[in-house]
Amino acid sequence: MTYTTAIFYFFAAILVFAGLRVITARNPVHAALYLVLAFFTAAGLWMLLEAEFLAITLVLVYVGAVMVLFLFVVMMLDINLEKLREGFWDYLPLAGFVAVLLVIEMALILGSRHFGLEVMGAPASHAADYSNTKELGRVLYTEYVYAFELAAVILLVAIVAAIALTLRRRKDSKYIDPAEQVKVKRNDRLRIVKMQATQRPGAGEGGA
Repeated sequence: MTYTTAIFYFFAAILVFAGLRVITARNPVHAALYLVLAFFTAAGLWMLLEAEFLAITLVLVYVGAVMVLFLFVVMMLDINLEKLREGFWDYLPLAGFVAVLLVIEMALILGSRHFGLEVMGAPASHAADYSNTKELGRVLYTEYVYAFELAAVILLVAIVAAIALTLRRRKDSKYIDPAEQVKVKRNDRLRIVKMQATQRPGAGEGGA
């Protein structure tokens, strides 16, 4: 066994353990922290495949942004864990059936026939000046450009649909029309009033 294989099994064991703890941890904060550990170990596996750009993207985007947001939301919300666990045993048979079905599907797809060492061996070594980011961009915008654009359109539709579903117009809500705000002039906001100077009685008497 080479050192690369040993490192792979080390990261893989940590990743499987962290993934199991994500769904078995009772505390949501602990589950989020285990998910952070899973992302770090997955980034290590990407590094073994010489996909440095994907590894650093996984750490920066998911660990540095998404998971920090998750932690803030979980820690700020007062989650009732007892209420959250209600009905767990009622849905356990259906959840177990779906889990077994997913395991069978993953075993059929990721079997040695399609993803074995004979079919997909270790990645070839590259020169020192090889740019993983440049190669990824070239493949993404040449061979997979239509799939990339289709995914962008689907994400745009999902964003618009989410905004449309959550938009609520309330009569008592206050809002500002940007178009009307831009057209405002000085005379609409400021009015100069001329008043005669008045003197308080007794103010002109020195020392009184």
